[in-house]
Amino acid sequence: MWDKLALILLIVGGINWGLVGIFQLDLIAWLFGGAGSLIARTLYILVAISAVWCISLLFRKELSYSSASQ
Repeated sequence: MWDKLALILLIVGGINWGLVGIFQLDLIAWLFGGAGSLIARTLYILVAISAVWCISLLFRKELSYSSASQ
């Protein structure tokens, strides 16, 4: 569950950075009242924590897959 949540947050963060790079549009800041708003800053922090969490995915010996993919 935590892995999926972290990946979802990283996808949101990655899309946001892509929009910043291509269109100079920070969607998170735009949606939540600026980059300095409490909600936007909280989302930025959650994306950063998710990135640190996902580092562990690189070092796991066995990933859990659903039984349908085996």
